[in-house]
Amino acid sequence: MEVPNSTLDGIASEARARLAAWGRRGFVLVLLLIVIAGLCGFLGMQKRTTSASGGGYHLELTYPHIARSGLDVPWQLTITRRGGFDGPVVVEATASYFDIFESQGVSPEPSKETRDGQWWQMTFDKPQGDTLVVAFDIYVQPASQVGRSGTARVLDHGSPAASVDFTTRLVP
Repeated sequence: MEVPNSTLDGIASEARARLAAWGRRGFVLVLLLIVIAGLCGFLGMQKRTTSASGGGYHLELTYPHIARSGLDVPWQLTITRRGGFDGPVVVEATASYFDIFESQGVSPEPSKETRDGQWWQMTFDKPQGDTLVVAFDIYVQPASQVGRSGTARVLDHGSPAASVDFTTRLVP
């Protein structure tokens, strides 16, 4: 029987020890990148603003572009019409988009609302001035795992005058 020369014989080679050290360094680097991304806000909620004009209306929508389950998120549609509005303002939004959210309400309250298979239609009393701001107090449902896309539009005499498209992605 052969007697070992060292207590380290057969445990690890020098090349294997170097490879393991580089593996640990790589793992620490990945963790560091995740921490830095979190500190810079890349892993939280990110909002975007999009706008469109048409039919005498200008729409500006601020919405959650990237969100996580359980977070409060902004959804605010600003409708501007130079010279003011002729009467009630009718806004439509893709109904299924809002299924990923829990809503605490909309401000201002619509005077009338309907929802069919595709659109959620809200009618707002004639606002004072040139601008109507429709804001939702919403948060992403904890069970939501997949984002949604949608369209928001203002109707003029029953026909779409201006519309904006948007997409919210959910991350774990």
